Amino acid sequence: MKRAAFLALLAATALSAADAPYPIDLATALRLAGAQNLDVAVAQERLAEAEAAHEQARQKFFPWISPGVAWRRHDGRLQDVVGNMLDTRKQSLGLGVTIAAQVDVGEAYYQSLAAKQLTRAASESLNARRLEAVAQAAAGYFELARAQAAVGAASEAQRVADSYAAEVRNGVIAGVASAGDAARAEAQSARNRTLAATAAEQRAIAAARLATMLRLPPATDLQPREGELAPLTLFPAEVTPGALIAQALARRPEINQAGAISEAAATQAKAARVGPLLPSVGASAQVGGLRGGRGGNTWGEFHDSEDYAIGVSWRVGPGGLFDSARTRAADARSRTTKLEQERLRDQVTREVIEAHARVRGVTARLEAASQALKASETAWKFSRERRDFGVSVVFETVLAEQDYTKARLDYLQAIAEHNAAHYALQRAVGGTPGP
Repeated sequence: MKRAAFLALLAATALSAADAPYPIDLATALRLAGAQNLDVAVAQERLAEAEAAHEQARQKFFPWISPGVAWRRHDGRLQDVVGNMLDTRKQSLGLGVTIAAQVDVGEAYYQSLAAKQLTRAASESLNARRLEAVAQAAAGYFELARAQAAVGAASEAQRVADSYAAEVRNGVIAGVASAGDAARAEAQSARNRTLAATAAEQRAIAAARLATMLRLPPATDLQPREGELAPLTLFPAEVTPGALIAQALARRPEINQAGAISEAAATQAKAARVGPLLPSVGASAQVGGLRGGRGGNTWGEFHDSEDYAIGVSWRVGPGGLFDSARTRAADARSRTTKLEQERLRDQVTREVIEAHARVRGVTARLEAASQALKASETAWKFSRERRDFGVSVVFETVLAEQDYTKARLDYLQAIAEHNAAHYALQRAVGGTPGP
């Protein structure tokens, strides 16, 4: 997928440089959105950071090695082990390796567990950002497809209006039409030229916005493939909000992310209570050679030197046993994450209900727009037939053409909104949007 996205990006850049249109379909737009979106890239870096933090937490269980060299020299007074004071000069040179481990068992264990849960939360956040980016790209693509189709509809309307205005002007010259009829036909022709210019402007804006979403050069002239703006249905009409809500609560990445964060907070609260009961264990082994002697020039021979130590301790006070403030703070954080999780569940439920209602609404509008298009097309055809027989007046023809053009544009808008609403609902229930 990443390779395909990279190749598409490279091709788009090259074609943009040559001022050539770059054809794109819905599947390519969705792939680019999932791979190139900035929010997705940020989420990927946060996941990498969380994975590194988990690895650091696990490394606290392992010892570390310190190779080194030490030179010591003493001149003057020194007290021996009995307590006598004496003057002496001595020096030593040591070479060796120290292997040491200091493990706060409770802290290391619970930190590792919490870091693992936070890594899962970061992974779910990445999934959420990817779903959001794909849903936005789908809406942007459908808007571009609508704008492209609107350009075609407006251009055709302009051509028809210009042709009719020319016919009326010829009718004025022939004496079968009035100057008022010509003015009315010219006005309609001018309105359609304005409509065509507006449609071209909206298409350019939609292409730039989609290119920005996909992290392509904004000047890339994206052009949707023919036939891409057709009604699609991702959810059957009989699906109920209850079934969708259950699916969303089980699949939404944000819900899973909040659950992982809540588990991490609960783990940290347990660490504050139980962790201090577990001891800190320290061990070290120093192995090497030592040489030295009295005076400033006496070194002697290297001889083996080994030191070993092991200890167990507990911490009492702040950060350890009987630290009630730390325990209360951890418990409060755990309760807060649970409340936030419940609030998120309510939010997801509301989003699903709203998305489902929007799908039903745009579906009804699409059906109405389809019926209006058929009726206006029929009226326009009858008006043209009446005009050919000399029965229809200019005003009737102009109105019929206006209604037909508006119905076409309304139908295109309804299709774009219908398709985008289905993708928004699929995102709301935590599905994976796809063509």
